Amino acid sequence: MKRKMKFVSVIAVIAMLMMTMAGCGGESSNNGSSAESGSADAYQIGIVQQLEHPALDEATEGFKQALIDKLGEDGVKFDTQNAQNEQANCSTISQGFVSGNVDLIMANGTNALQAASAATADIPIVATSITDYGTALNITDWTGASGTNVTGTSDLAPLKEQAEMIKELVPDVQKVGLLYCSAEANSAYQIGEIEKYLDEMGIAYEEYAAADSNEIQAVTTSAIADCDCLYIPTDNTMAGNTEIVNNIAQPEGIPVIAGEEGICSGCGIATLTISYYDIGYAAGEMAYEILENGADPGTMEVQTAENVTKKYNPTICEALGITIPEGYEAIAAE
Repeated sequence: MKRKMKFVSVIAVIAMLMMTMAGCGGESSNNGSSAESGSADAYQIGIVQQLEHPALDEATEGFKQALIDKLGEDGVKFDTQNAQNEQANCSTISQGFVSGNVDLIMANGTNALQAASAATADIPIVATSITDYGTALNITDWTGASGTNVTGTSDLAPLKEQAEMIKELVPDVQKVGLLYCSAEANSAYQIGEIEKYLDEMGIAYEEYAAADSNEIQAVTTSAIADCDCLYIPTDNTMAGNTEIVNNIAQPEGIPVIAGEEGICSGCGIATLTISYYDIGYAAGEMAYEILENGADPGTMEVQTAENVTKKYNPTICEALGITIPEGYEAIAAE
């Protein structure tokens, strides 16, 4: 009898330990999802992130930290899921959040926002890392606020200054190759805008659009054959494939001007960039106003980054023999 009681007690201890472990930290799965614990009455936040790369990762972390700072760790529970840059995954994740009746959806990336917006017109959506909300939401008369259940923060850096950066760092440029993913609406928007400034500066250009990551090598190869400089906007597909671009452009001595720091660190010489952590944090503050104070996302104007920074990639600049003038900050080596 004593041996049996001892055996049962061991099982009970193991069961308790397993329950304790299950209640710590959250759950994860192979598709990049994680549920982070909060109290039973915590706000339930679904986060759909378009793909993993440093800029979007920082935006997500900033968003989470803002809500934790405002509500405490027990006041909010995050279900963070990564779509691996697949539109179908963005839609599935968003629909899951709607079915789960979360309190708010955070959409990180243009494809993520489009999927979340298509999934619900009722649950508040706060987005970040979006270049132009009018383009992303197909709103032709954009006035600063969506008039729907969507608001958030923009990652648009001044495109005129980026065009001027091309002329400053590559003064003898004859033709710029505009490299982007045609499946990303906000990338196409940026390309259209920077073309206006290149026209004003009298610099020739040509678009080189990849439909997806499988086409980047061929498209980049075509671009460097015809151009003496490349420009890449804040493009999520390109951000995930900078090694391919660099392996083609750098050996041929072709400099790349990038729309943000993550791309620049992988294949660029310089960028005019923002802090993705900061715009994520600002989005978290907007989410707090919606959750706690009943703010209407439809009337909340989209916020832009307060500060931009000129940065350069010392390794690639040295390899290409490019001297960076004063006023640029070196990107730290990873």
